[in-house]
Amino acid sequence: MAKSKKGASLKPVIRLAVKSESADSNSQFGRGVANLCLGVRELGSLNAAAKSMKMAYSKAWRIIKETEAALDMQLLDRDGAHGSTLTKDGDKLLDAYLEIDAKLQAIAEEEFAKLL
Repeated sequence: MAKSKKGASLKPVIRLAVKSESADSNSQFGRGVANLCLGVRELGSLNAAAKSMKMAYSKAWRIIKETEAALDMQLLDRDGAHGSTLTKDGDKLLDAYLEIDAKLQAIAEEEFAKLL
């Protein structure tokens, strides 16, 4: 029976956040907001995205509004009963966030494996 390496089940977790340097608020675009935006992209509404995350719509709405205010950027176009879509800026920010997050995670895992 082969011995397992100590720490083989350990994995680093990277937490990326984007914030405006000029914002007075502590709100930022991080994993939670990215997941909400990804849900809007995939499911077509903030309500559906919130439900998929087991979050109240009112909380999701507040998070999006606070983040939009802090970044001075509209993330969602809302069409009442027809749902929501990401704005062009929201799409670009989400894509950039996901790409950088994936790259940083891969680097962290590689470096962690070397050091462990």
